Amino acid sequence: MSKKRYETLLALDTRGKEDSAKDIIERLEKELKAEGLDIEQVQRLENRELSYEHDHQKNAYFVNVVFSAEPAVIAKLQAKFKLDGEIGFFQFLTLPAKKEAVAA
Repeated sequence: MSKKRYETLLALDTRGKEDSAKDIIERLEKELKAEGLDIEQVQRLENRELSYEHDHQKNAYFVNVVFSAEPAVIAKLQAKFKLDGEIGFFQFLTLPAKKEAVAA
């Protein structure tokens, strides 16, 4: 099966450990690479106030990750993210295939 491009937005629960957001992101990057993902981009979107409280959480540190992976890996990641206490919530999107640059 060929790899598809995906994007995931992660809302990290950093309550009581604001300084450790970098450590959490590095841990998640290592775990994603261990699952066979080809990470294209990691955007650290900083700590933001949520428009509504989620599981008694008023703020979250948002991280956006663009990657390529086998479609079967997404279900595995969703299960893993649900069990991770440092991920408040997440969303996956399928992206269009990256266009190859045309030589002039």
